[in-house]
Amino acid sequence: MHELSLCETILSILEECAQQEHFSQVTGVHLLLGDLSCVEADALRFCFDAIKPDTLAQQATLIIEQVPGRARCKSCGQDVVIQSYIDNCSYCQSADLDIVAGDQMQIKFLEVC
Repeated sequence: MHELSLCETILSILEECAQQEHFSQVTGVHLLLGDLSCVEADALRFCFDAIKPDTLAQQATLIIEQVPGRARCKSCGQDVVIQSYIDNCSYCQSADLDIVAGDQMQIKFLEVC
């Protein structure tokens, strides 16, 4: 389950930010999670809850904002919503797409005190 290692990385980022920005507790972690990221949101929440005790995030809630997959078709230039990396353009059926959104996992902002 790679979600556990992702949560450990999130916690490391929180600790670095706490040192730089001088806060001692995180109460909310807001993440952008792309539908194409191959990360299961429920597994991520479970792992986050499992590793947060006795850390600066022990009272934190993990809030996940799902980001739909989007691509730009190189053939017709249209922006399309996609569900997977193998989808075709819904306008011209071309498979020649550039992913423009939905493959990320990013901390959007933190609630701290």
